[in-house]
Amino acid sequence: MIKDIIDKQVIELKKLWANKRQLLFQLLNLAMIVFSALMIWKGLMFITKSESPVVVVLSGSMEPAFQRGDILFLDNSREQVGVGDVVVFKIKDRDIPIVHRILKVHEKPNGMVELLTKGDNNRVDDRGLYAPGQLWLQREDILGKAIGTLRYVGMVTIALNDYPVLKYVLVGMMGLFVLTSKEG
Repeated sequence: MIKDIIDKQVIELKKLWANKRQLLFQLLNLAMIVFSALMIWKGLMFITKSESPVVVVLSGSMEPAFQRGDILFLDNSREQVGVGDVVVFKIKDRDIPIVHRILKVHEKPNGMVELLTKGDNNRVDDRGLYAPGQLWLQREDILGKAIGTLRYVGMVTIALNDYPVLKYVLVGMMGLFVLTSKEG
């Protein structure tokens, strides 16, 4: 069965290579799909005012509220965050954002707000996770407040990150199917 699918794809690729006009059309089709996804992402960034409007929960530190593999939708358009809000924040010099709940809000006399976070499933607050010497998060460290979730859908992303070869195989297969599919 899989061999038949591969054989059909190879035949379609050979036909496509022989017909340069069709090849160009399919390449433009593929580019349109990629650029549409990019435009949707950039649009979400603009609307939510978040550099990352969608994130995947990577650990069990927020269980039972959020499980590993849940997808969170973020909004950073409102300046105010409070105790109990689930936020995604980024620590200086670290690439992966963290999803935790705000434990304390400390407002200074000059109006500056400092935040302390903690994972629901963790015993202590996040001061051990912050940058060296940092005791509080600033508002600008927050990427967004969680406003929605899709349960377990992000497990695909986790699998693709855990097994990078799978990512390349999957992207290659999708590209191949887009190139060899016929418009009907």
